[in-house]
Amino acid sequence: MSRISYMFSITNSKSQIAPLTKLICIACVFLIACSISMAQLPQPALVGYWHNWDDGNAPYLNLTAIDSRYNVIDVSFAVPQTGTDYKMEFVPDQVSQAVFISQMQTLQSQGKKILISIGGATAPVSLDNITERDTFIATMNSIINTYGFDGIDIDLEGSSLSVSGGTITAPADAKIIHLIEAIQQIKSDYFASHNKPLLLTMAPETAFVQGGMSAYGGIWGAYLPVIEALKDSIDLLHVQLYNSGSMYGIDGGIYTQGTADFIVAMTEAVIQGFTTSGGNFSGLPANKVAIGLPACVNAAGGGFTDTATVSAAIKYLMGTGPQPGSYQLVQNGGYPSLGGMMTWSINWDAVNTCGPAYGYASNYESIFGTTTGIEYVADAEYFKVFPNPANEILQILTANKLALPQQMQLFDATGRLIKTIECSEQHSFFSLQNLEPGMYFLRAGQFMQKFIRK
Repeated sequence: MSRISYMFSITNSKSQIAPLTKLICIACVFLIACSISMAQLPQPALVGYWHNWDDGNAPYLNLTAIDSRYNVIDVSFAVPQTGTDYKMEFVPDQVSQAVFISQMQTLQSQGKKILISIGGATAPVSLDNITERDTFIATMNSIINTYGFDGIDIDLEGSSLSVSGGTITAPADAKIIHLIEAIQQIKSDYFASHNKPLLLTMAPETAFVQGGMSAYGGIWGAYLPVIEALKDSIDLLHVQLYNSGSMYGIDGGIYTQGTADFIVAMTEAVIQGFTTSGGNFSGLPANKVAIGLPACVNAAGGGFTDTATVSAAIKYLMGTGPQPGSYQLVQNGGYPSLGGMMTWSINWDAVNTCGPAYGYASNYESIFGTTTGIEYVADAEYFKVFPNPANEILQILTANKLALPQQMQLFDATGRLIKTIECSEQHSFFSLQNLEPGMYFLRAGQFMQKFIRK
């Protein structure tokens, strides 16, 4: 693909990072920053679930045949071994283990992140006691390390989680407590072995999250204690905005799936947080929240939303488009740093029997990519920005390859030029006090770095 086709994707390469070691005074700071960023999800992310089976209507697709716009691939699924609901396994269905690992490595070399998704609609996972918790941990560690997954996605449905007491911040149910402990331990084990964070995403159904506003018990709100306990570790939450009944928004209104209002209301709810009878859910930053929708009408039982409506809803959420329905955002200007889009599934997006082939990926590109006209070429051997996310001050570190003084252009997430910055020192400081929170791009010549203003 050409560089222009990789708009807003992140390239991570040892050859790019290595020249920074010549910047002796500040090199250690940057090497730490680079090691952390290599584990981060691309932003905005296009997350797609990939079927590890052959479905006649959405056939098996080799990993290496996936449309390149998908930068996060959730392999579906790691499931409990027969006779258990806690001892996990993953077996490639159509190719050998060696071929599957090789295909994964090919995509990872292109900067894609590949996660193993746990559970799914037909494979409940239930950690009822410490023995089951520890078996779950050991078997998931084995899967992650055998295949080289970049992270885990929690897609527990059905009877996997249920609330019978306690609160969001102090859960009382063994299944919930053991799941939280298991995820924490798996992340800790991974960091100890690989010296980088394990990515963590979640794909709960609406009843398990926003459903907590109408009731807190059973499946209603059952994910909330897990999200709350792990909110600092979660890289992306993409609630399934499909196969859902109507749900309350934080404004007290009731919204129906398949509409722009449903997308906007459900998304702002998980960003702003809300109160339940089990206590307060504090919400997540917008850059940790993505929109989860079916790829085409046949991919889900309900909730498919046409591309124009999806685009209108997301642009309003990001503050780049008008209000598309009756729901009005609580936060003026929206959420420019919204984390991206997710779909069930890549296989359904690839077929042309229920919509244009890769129509979902194309809509993502039109919303987050080509509308800006920015070619994002991240190259650490020319310059870096830190901390990221930044609060008051952004530091810019340039290498000898970038001639100084250098005029740098600052763009917002829509591609609008905010200002031009004169950079005359290898280590410069830029005040962010006048910038609204959100995603920005700093360009020097053909090279560009992305950062988040908190």
